Amino acid sequence: MIAGAFLPVRTWAAQALRPIRDAVDHIVIGISDLEKGIETIAAKTGVRPAIGGSHPGRGTWNALFSLGPNQYAELVAPDPKQKGTPDVYGLPAIAEPRLLMWAASTPDIDGLAARLKAAGRSDVEVRPGSRVRPDGRKLAWRTLATSGNDGLLPFFIQWDAGTTHPSTDSPAGCRLESLVLSAPDPAAVERGLAALGLAARPVPGPAPLLRATLATPKGPFSL
Repeated sequence: MIAGAFLPVRTWAAQALRPIRDAVDHIVIGISDLEKGIETIAAKTGVRPAIGGSHPGRGTWNALFSLGPNQYAELVAPDPKQKGTPDVYGLPAIAEPRLLMWAASTPDIDGLAARLKAAGRSDVEVRPGSRVRPDGRKLAWRTLATSGNDGLLPFFIQWDAGTTHPSTDSPAGCRLESLVLSAPDPAAVERGLAALGLAARPVPGPAPLLRATLATPKGPFSL
């Protein structure tokens, strides 16, 4: 994770900030048991997530469903084939699907890392990732993590050339209507987002909270 102060907002002055609704690549939903999560999402939305594959070394596996062009939802749970892997997100304790975090897309993750480094950040690191789908096809990507504002800021992802974006062949029918961020100090969250080239108006709340609302065949569904 990237710690410390954020990139000064003035670095992005020459370009418009992206609304977070448009910047979303995917949202991450946690659950203790993947099959239970699939059944719950299917019952709530009318769209059944499809098994995506395992994350080697991370102790998780996932199921996916599309949220429209270039956006999707990832349901993650402990992988029973990776017992003993450290639990990072507290997944075993999550009885019902819960929104954990979100990823923002970027076409130039190296450029983003360079801007952070130019702003004095010494802990910037772009990390590769991959997984193999049940049909044997490999997906590959690179990510850049951010920290601060109690998890309300996204991590960034750039998919490798030649990799099919999961939104294109995951079960369809849902759309992301909104992503709302609330916090005791919404202005601080807004500044943190702007420092990363993103725009939103977080709302006041007693504790940091992410809430996504989906349009589904069964009506609005919030996480």
